Amino acid sequence: MRLPFRLICLLATLLLLSQNLMAQQPVADGIEMADRLRADGKIWVVVAVIAAVFTGIIIYLIRLDQQLGKLEKEVKENKKQFSL
Repeated sequence: MRLPFRLICLLATLLLLSQNLMAQQPVADGIEMADRLRADGKIWVVVAVIAAVFTGIIIYLIRLDQQLGKLEKEVKENKKQFSL
């Protein structure tokens, strides 16, 4: 019973220490992929694709809201007809 508890404590301590050591590693001068895309002029392609996806999601959500509004209105009208 004591052995698993000690083993778990030892593993937890080692994991916490390793996280601390990894957090202190030096950071590179920049992100190589972003620098390469910026140098090639392709960063604008990435920005355009992200903007297109975001715009598509926004348009989809607006249309979905409009359709739900129509359905809610129909449900209210049907409720009024059946309650009379």
